[in-house]
Amino acid sequence: MSTTILGIDIGSTKICAIIAEHSEKGIKILGSGIAKSKGLKKGVITNIEHASKSIKNALNDAKRVAGIPYEKVIVSVSGAFTKGVDSYGVINVPGGEIGIKEINRAIQMADHNANISNDYEKLHLLPFNFKVDEQEYIEDPLGMSGNRLEVQAHIIAVQKSALGNLKKAIKAAGLEADNMVLNGYASSIAVLKDDEKELGAAVIDMGGATCNLVIHSGNSIRYNDFLGVGSNNVTNDLSMALHTPLQAAEEIKIHFKELKESGKEVIELPSIGDESHKNEVSLEIIHNVIYARIEETLMILAKSIEESGFKDSIGSIVLTGGFTEFDSLREMAENIFDDKPVRLAKPNETEGFFEDLKAPSFSTAIGLILYGAGKFTPYEIDSNNKLRYKDEKIEPSKNIENIIKTEEEEKETDLKKDLIITPQESYNDQIIAPEEYEESYGFKERIKRFWNMLTQLF
Repeated sequence: MSTTILGIDIGSTKICAIIAEHSEKGIKILGSGIAKSKGLKKGVITNIEHASKSIKNALNDAKRVAGIPYEKVIVSVSGAFTKGVDSYGVINVPGGEIGIKEINRAIQMADHNANISNDYEKLHLLPFNFKVDEQEYIEDPLGMSGNRLEVQAHIIAVQKSALGNLKKAIKAAGLEADNMVLNGYASSIAVLKDDEKELGAAVIDMGGATCNLVIHSGNSIRYNDFLGVGSNNVTNDLSMALHTPLQAAEEIKIHFKELKESGKEVIELPSIGDESHKNEVSLEIIHNVIYARIEETLMILAKSIEESGFKDSIGSIVLTGGFTEFDSLREMAENIFDDKPVRLAKPNETEGFFEDLKAPSFSTAIGLILYGAGKFTPYEIDSNNKLRYKDEKIEPSKNIENIIKTEEEEKETDLKKDLIITPQESYNDQIIAPEEYEESYGFKERIKRFWNMLTQLF
């Protein structure tokens, strides 16, 4: 059975929508769409109507290319207005054996014990350590014998108002998100290697207007941070320093590597206020402006890692995002990050990979697809307050309105209406097993299909 996943990365400079098919054979990308972001600034919705139109534009392009409807929607959440807190949970295990229910109870206890202010809500709860009786550093307690289970977890919380505005923009675009995912978390899913997770790694997604940092240790995120600076700041610096329009400054930034390789020492640029007038500017000055901003950005990120308390637990730095495409950035980063190994990362390739999606600027969007396909941490309480775990059965989407219904499906919908349960009634008392229903009505296969759909809904 396959599921069609829509991942939407809502960035400050661009909206990227990707539609992919997930089946037993793996993940295959079917279509993508990109639109310029409007109504967003530094990761935050500033105009719901404009933002929703940008989302629609990207979505419509992806749908045209894919040619089939999507069933599951995964949307990115900016690190702006998020914070991370650690918590713990402890439970007794009366039966002496730890199953999924016991793990869920312990994790829910950690959620209950978390110190999160009322104006924030949980986005992810990510366990990073289990303890069974007196045995510490258990990677996975499932199936183990023990009388006591403890869990330590990192919780990523987001400001309710910021998340609420994002949800309104998504709804105005005609979508309902099945999951909301921190963009730095999604990027790390797309770019990190298993050995980097094991040894500890800081993943920094450097975008057009923001930088998002997550620190991985083992199988989980231990720290997350946000910086409202990106490659757009380089454009602004060039415009101000060279007295040239923003559009000209953006062109210089994008093509600076080619300009250096051309052998030229001086180029002509239009002036602000009188674009017919050209000024000569040396490439050395342009170089100094660009790399002064890059250096400052990397130094702020290095300070964040220092203040996280996990600097000594990090084996490497992984940089991704459109900002990382500047020449010599890796060498600069290694010097600033105290000679820790630095890797410039693109998203890991999957089948049907479009050429333009191989760029580091699409790491978050690809990570959203992977998250929707189950490539998350071993255990997690997600944005719907539901336990997710490896090897779980991936459920169908709530986005039924996006599925093209056949005549048979329409009939099943009518059958569902006949069996609506009122809120006052008990679900367990009212739902009839398919075998009992068959004895009364005699159409086994159809009822089994309906039974599966109904149990998934409830």
